[in-house]
Amino acid sequence: MVEPVALLALAIEAVVGWPEALHRRIGHPVGAFAAIIEWCERRWNRPERGEGLRRAAGVLCVLLLLTLAIGGGLILEQGLRLVAGRWAWIAITLLAVPGMAAGSLYRHVRAVAAPLRDGRIADARMAVGMIVGRDTERLDEAGVARAAVESLAESFCDGVVAPLFWLMLGGLPGLWAYKAINTADSLIGHYELRWRAFGWAAARLDDLLNLIPARLSGLLLCLGGMGGWRIMLRDAGRHASPNAGWPEAAMAGALHVSLAGPIAYDGVTQDKPWIGSGRRDLQADDIDAALRLYGRACLLLGLITTLSAWRLS
Repeated sequence: MVEPVALLALAIEAVVGWPEALHRRIGHPVGAFAAIIEWCERRWNRPERGEGLRRAAGVLCVLLLLTLAIGGGLILEQGLRLVAGRWAWIAITLLAVPGMAAGSLYRHVRAVAAPLRDGRIADARMAVGMIVGRDTERLDEAGVARAAVESLAESFCDGVVAPLFWLMLGGLPGLWAYKAINTADSLIGHYELRWRAFGWAAARLDDLLNLIPARLSGLLLCLGGMGGWRIMLRDAGRHASPNAGWPEAAMAGALHVSLAGPIAYDGVTQDKPWIGSGRRDLQADDIDAALRLYGRACLLLGLITTLSAWRLS
């Protein structure tokens, strides 16, 4: 029953998302992982400790997250099957929904295009700042648009393909283990001195868990865009991440644009290489085109999941 659960969870989140009323009452489940990570970081990642101790503490943090995510997922799945029998898949589907982000990602990126099109650059910067980690205060129109398209491409893997992949492979334990590690990577998996040792284990494990999904994401974007293969194969390795470059280069190639380039973090500009050979002066219309491509890639992903469920039924 894993494939129907995965397909329904993906579809429900795409349409409904995580309702604001639920968010106000109980927050988001990923927030629980974030709270654990921040608790561990405050207590274990102390600057007076040596790098070896902080790296070991980071490994311990990852093991704690995996124990809670996998153990909690197993208890919930088995408990529901004991209580609800053959109808347990309904509750399992609902528990998987907040692990997906297809609809919420679409809405967050679309929220950048509207003010950008109206010339409200400050509002566009604020909107894109909700989904990227770079400095956004000085971004021009092209910089805002590129940031939105890059985030859409990278998050297609992190928020859609990888969660679905691990849900299909490992049920709720697989899904929530992935979300726990991906959350840890986003919070502590950085190369800056404060995080380098403590976040090492989270960053490396996140790289491993995204190894296959990232390449699947690139494949789906090229199929959805009916092109981009050459740029994806040529430029995927230009990204600092071993995985993020695949969907980003596929998006750039399919849309005939260039992404990445110099990016500022915490006031320091990093001279990152360009990905793609097309235009660099992106606009709101390019965000719309990226969203259409993203939608087609999501439909292809749903079709593959449906065919998989049908063949295994």
